[in-house]
Amino acid sequence: MLYKFKSKVTGNVIMLQPNGERLLEIIGKRDANEPAVKGILLPEQMSHALAAIDAAITQEEAARRAAVAQAQQDGAPPPRFDAIGLRQRALPLVEMIQRCLKAQEPIVWGV
Repeated sequence: MLYKFKSKVTGNVIMLQPNGERLLEIIGKRDANEPAVKGILLPEQMSHALAAIDAAITQEEAARRAAVAQAQQDGAPPPRFDAIGLRQRALPLVEMIQRCLKAQEPIVWGV
């Protein structure tokens, strides 16, 4: 399944299911037990969504640095991470949210 995020002021952002679901969980638009097949992100919710994504990115990057430091301390080989982190995966949606917030337009998916 793909998530296709749409708005009137930007092009569509398309994400594979795991990436889309992770971002929807971060912004509070998906329950871990139930996929968010359809939804809307209103302009008044966008500032919170941007802050939540930023916090998740910061947390992921701190966890990666801590894992590398722990491996160095233990004399173990450095851990392997996905080549593409949350910062890169989230960037298209973050840019869409920023532009839609400025234009006061909602973002929808699954419709």
